[in-house]
Amino acid sequence: MSSMSPSTASNAQAPADQILIAFAQLNPVVGDVAGNVRRVREARALAGEQGADLVVFTELFLSGYPPEDLVLKPAFQAACRQAVEELALETADGGPALLLGAPWVEDGKLYNAALLLDAGRVAGSRFKVDLPNYGVFDERRVFSAGPMPGPMAFRGVRLGVPVCEDIWSPDVIECLMETGAEILLIPNGSPYRRGVHDERLNVAVARVVESGLPLAYVNQVGGQDELVFDGGSFVLNADRSLAVQLPNFQERLRLTRWERWADGWRCEEGTRAPLLAGDEADYAACVLGLRDYVEKNGFPGVVLGLSGGIDSALVAAMAVDALGPARVHCVMLPYRYTSDESLSDAAAVAQALGVRYDILPIAQGVEALEQVLAPLFEGRARDVSEENLQSRVRGTLLMALSNKFGAMVVTTGNKSEMATGYATLYGDMNGGFNPLKDLYKTQVFRLSALRNRWKPAGSLGPDGAVIPENIITKPPTAELRENQTDQDSLPPYEVLDAILERLVERELPVTDIVAEGFEPALVARVERLLNLAEYKRRQAAPGVKATTRQFGRERRYPITNRFREGA
Repeated sequence: MSSMSPSTASNAQAPADQILIAFAQLNPVVGDVAGNVRRVREARALAGEQGADLVVFTELFLSGYPPEDLVLKPAFQAACRQAVEELALETADGGPALLLGAPWVEDGKLYNAALLLDAGRVAGSRFKVDLPNYGVFDERRVFSAGPMPGPMAFRGVRLGVPVCEDIWSPDVIECLMETGAEILLIPNGSPYRRGVHDERLNVAVARVVESGLPLAYVNQVGGQDELVFDGGSFVLNADRSLAVQLPNFQERLRLTRWERWADGWRCEEGTRAPLLAGDEADYAACVLGLRDYVEKNGFPGVVLGLSGGIDSALVAAMAVDALGPARVHCVMLPYRYTSDESLSDAAAVAQALGVRYDILPIAQGVEALEQVLAPLFEGRARDVSEENLQSRVRGTLLMALSNKFGAMVVTTGNKSEMATGYATLYGDMNGGFNPLKDLYKTQVFRLSALRNRWKPAGSLGPDGAVIPENIITKPPTAELRENQTDQDSLPPYEVLDAILERLVERELPVTDIVAEGFEPALVARVERLLNLAEYKRRQAAPGVKATTRQFGRERRYPITNRFREGA
């Protein structure tokens, strides 16, 4: 349809004195074009009832973000274009216009686009200029970079529409300012990591100071595989004052009122929601990421091994907060080394959370495997081989329950274990998703204590303490042999996590870490464990990103790797 090709709308209208803009902080699903279109229509209808002139959606909302290589499929590109054209036609009804993120092909190139749909047509388009290619981002492999943009004219207002990464350096905003933009509307797909909101706000303030223009930052919310988008959309006026703040980790459609003053446009002050930060934000991210992974992939619920230890207790609490107790099945899988203390602690967690709880002793399975292996193991001392049989029987039983009843196995290993390889392939690493994957063990302790006094908005679990104090205070143990504790194999977690944070998050040289007072032999040992465990991490379940250097999407080291510092 030739009338649907993007163009820059001419500004035939007189300058507006007031404009009502609705910001849609919503949760799209990657690949669900029809479902995302429904969300657009629902938001537009609600915003129209409130008198909105324009509804602003987040980056690539129509396709879901990030679409990764799915966006390279011609059939998917065509489905997105058809949906855009249908939505554009609907704007001929006199209701709100749409500023919609979508993949868009023009002149044979694929762009990450923000499209203005108004008066029955695609009235303007802007293409993302600065395509990020670091950390979790890999946009240069799928999109072409757009040209430096000018503003889009909309009902008497000149809108600058940089897309996400375009504001992280001054160039695009400077171009928009110099070409007459009056308001900056920024669609984003910015994933969560601890402290990221302050980074975004600092960048936005810098762009406001440089341009003298008000700015609206509209961010996606929801989980997509290992990424969690935390929302937290906000509006800054030209004087850097915070006019509107949406909550994080929650969907919102918020109407804002803008008025033209002698010195430019200003957003009327509205609700400024308090934001979760620190441990509370980490916990909320894990709950949201788990919930969306289960919901968007169509699982009826989850099943997990409840050992009486702190990791599985915290995962059980997160699962119930995400899905409700009826959709969480906890299973204790005891063996001869499982203590009475662990049995009672696991039962107490299950009772506090209100979940189904079953006990499946594993002795028969373990002993059967030992008998099969006995001829080949004869004459050799018992070691980690026999210990791992216990873990693998547990993993096999949980996967059998998953196969039979459809619930996804949630695994419970933390980042300290993933870093050092303190986990059993095809055993306790079995599972479809791991909410603790990017949380160090010391964080697991903190979040467990936190959950006993607080839970995020929208949680489906019970109020109050759900993890017995004894689980939080007792020494961690895998209980694979008599009187075992984690510290038999690992340094104290306070020391281990401090070293890992420097090796993983900051990539500090071993010599620098030693200079901070850590024992040289210990640092070298931890670095060796970190390098050797890469093959395990490659086979681990996906899990929520919470730190600056998540294993998998961000920290990609070769499995075959002989480099060692100082070697």
